[in-house]
Amino acid sequence: MAQENLLMPVPLPPLAQEKLAKSFRLIRLWEEADREAALAAIAPTLRFIATGVPILTEGVSHPIDAAFLARFPKLELVANLGVGYDNIDIDACAARGIIVTNTPDVLTEETADTAFGLLLCAVRQFPQADRYLRRGEWLKEAFPLTASLRDRTMGIVGLGRIGRAIAKRGEAFGLKIAYHGRKPQADAPWPFYERLEDMARACDILMVATPGGPSTRNLIDARILDALGPQGILVNIARGSVVDEPALIAALRERRILTAGLDVFAHEPEVPAELIAMDHVVLLPHVGSASHATRDAMSALVADNVIAYSAGRGPLTPVAETPWIAGAQTAQ
Repeated sequence: MAQENLLMPVPLPPLAQEKLAKSFRLIRLWEEADREAALAAIAPTLRFIATGVPILTEGVSHPIDAAFLARFPKLELVANLGVGYDNIDIDACAARGIIVTNTPDVLTEETADTAFGLLLCAVRQFPQADRYLRRGEWLKEAFPLTASLRDRTMGIVGLGRIGRAIAKRGEAFGLKIAYHGRKPQADAPWPFYERLEDMARACDILMVATPGGPSTRNLIDARILDALGPQGILVNIARGSVVDEPALIAALRERRILTAGLDVFAHEPEVPAELIAMDHVVLLPHVGSASHATRDAMSALVADNVIAYSAGRGPLTPVAETPWIAGAQTAQ
């Protein structure tokens, strides 16, 4: 029996490809000499797409937008590698009854570790101290004193799985915790702020862990940074689009905030030269979940979502915005 087609617009990690290739005929779009012909051949019957965000797909990008979705009248499932899925037009999928899955949980602890590592490095200037020692400057004089985590309050923007894991780490370090999101969470023991500006004013650490996409674009702007204040620390492990990058550069240059730790940027892998030139900020190349163990777990989960759904067991980790009724296939 011939295997069913599965479209892979971008190169997923080898483990994901190997797992999926056992159950499906993979159409690796980036390898096709004539991509339009390849799409036209599978479009009438295609039910499954497996994709991912560029940082996880060798930098190759292929937005799953409304026009692209419209080419596949029988499409049922888009499986995404990554927790964030701003590379997919989620509203268009919902309108069509197309289920979208992501890869949560398996990267929560790794990403929370990265976030807290960034915070420690930003406030205590550990990377700068390392460079200072390597340049031989310790032989001349001691490294300058730094700011501290003591007596600080951390405001978390987006109290999802990763945000909660960061909050627990913060409590272990003696930080006070607050959070901002679309609505308060009944089981969250920390103060909720309906207005982000109010939380920024009440905190001196702003930890950004909210999803990307149009609804959060430039959420952290000059107004929020000014509310955070001159002793404030911004850490972003969410999406670069959430922070108004020119406003952040201005705030850092003018010392209207103390420092920043950034794992994500607006136009990755391009990073503004102004940020690179600032020695008091800490910059990482989007490595939040970049360990072998975590990436393998993510690769397995993106494949398992498609395999489980195609076998009639339903998707394992569907996102909330798209339809799924447990125990029943969505009508197409």
